[in-house]
This record gives sequence, C-alpha cells and structure tokens, in this order.
Amino acid sequence: MSTAIVTGSSRGIGAAIAERFAADGYDVVVNYNESATTAEETAAAVRAAGSEAVVRQADVSEYDEAASLVEAAVEAFGSVDHLVNNAGIDQHVYTADLDPGDFDRVMDVNVNSAFNCTKAALPELEASGDDPGASVTNVSSILAFSGAPIECHYAGSKGALVSLSKSHARDFAPEIRVNAIAPGHVETDMTADRSAEEKKEELAEIPVERYGEVEDIAEAAAYLRDAGFVTGETLHVNGGELMR
Repeated sequence: MSTAIVTGSSRGIGAAIAERFAADGYDVVVNYNESATTAEETAAAVRAAGSEAVVRQADVSEYDEAASLVEAAVEAFGSVDHLVNNAGIDQHVYTADLDPGDFDRVMDVNVNSAFNCTKAALPELEASGDDPGASVTNVSSILAFSGAPIECHYAGSKGALVSLSKSHARDFAPEIRVNAIAPGHVETDMTADRSAEEKKEELAEIPVERYGEVEDIAEAAAYLRDAGFVTGETLHVNGGELMR
C-alpha cells in the first residue's frame, strides 16, 4: 500500500484530503502543530476508511521538524509516495498595520513549510514505486491570483506556492509530478467568522451560487495525485469565481 503525508491535516481541507486518500487505499501520516485532539479525529476517520494512520506533531516551518515528519512516515510505512503541503495560517490586517514579524511568520508557515517538507521527502519520493508515480501537491489559494487588500502576506505566500510548484515540477521531472490547487471560498473554521452580509456579497460573485466544501478540494487533490500527464499546473477550484 502507498503512503501519503498531508501537512496541516488536523482539520478543514487537510483533514478532508487525508480522509479521501484513505478511502482510495492510501496509508496517511496526519500532521498537526497544535491541534492534537482533532488530529486524532482525522486519524480515526482514516482508519474507519480501511487505511492505516499515524499522527505526528511537527511545526513544518522548521526544516528539522519537517525532516522528522518524513522519518516518521518511513518508519511507520516504509515509503513516502505522495506529499500534500497544506499547512497554512491566515491573518486579516492592512499592510500599514502589519507587523513585519507577522509577515515573516505567515511566509514561514505557508511557503517555507512546503519547501522543507518537499526537500526532506525528496529521496523517498524519487524512490517511490507508486503508479502513476510520486506527486507533490501544494495548496495555494484564489487570492494568489486576485490579490487581497487585508491579507497581502497570505496572498503573497500563496502566490509563492504557485511559482514553487512550477519550479519543482521542472526540477523533479519525470520522476515526481508537482502541482498546486487554488481553492476559492471554502466553508472551513477559518472562514466561519464572516457576517451574513459578507457571505451574501461573496456568493453573488460565485456562478455556482454556493461556497466550496472541503470535499471539493479533496477531490481535486485526488485527481492531481493520479493525473500522470499533469505537472506544473494550478487547478482552480472556485465555482467559477475567478476564471483563468
């Protein structure tokens, strides 16, 4: 059985991806930084789907901790065949009020973690025997393409993931495919604080007239995992809100 690491998989999109991979027959390494209880809940869902799970705490913005996460995957399952870099944080603040330390922290978690985990997993991914081959999927955002007035560091970090994905796709071909997903507005606990008026305005901009569900993003991740002729691409999953 093949193995996937999904960073930031204690909740939301990461948890949905972990559960979808498990349903497709993949053992999963569930990663969290602070949310141990919900990470165990994700692991329970993975096991309920018939796959194996291990839970590992790691602040993957630190290279040594990212490397330890990969080591735990190899120790538990013997390989790393797929990596989903989903760990991320957000913050709503105008640039004029943005503390440089907060800017750096968002970049560390959202961009450096993807680099760290990919670099640490590279030897295992190169040795993968999975068919149609190993893959890395980076979770970006619609804001990488539209920009955002009160979260420039978040939007900038997600834009960096798109460029990183393209560069790594060229670096690692043909053995490893690397792609990105750019979700639009998705119902998660990170978006739960929107007012009714804000939601009304947002939905008016989405042609399919609904928010995305975490399962929509998990479906996209499963597609990119299996799409043997797709690399260096960004899959936009936004209900038509931003058409590229």
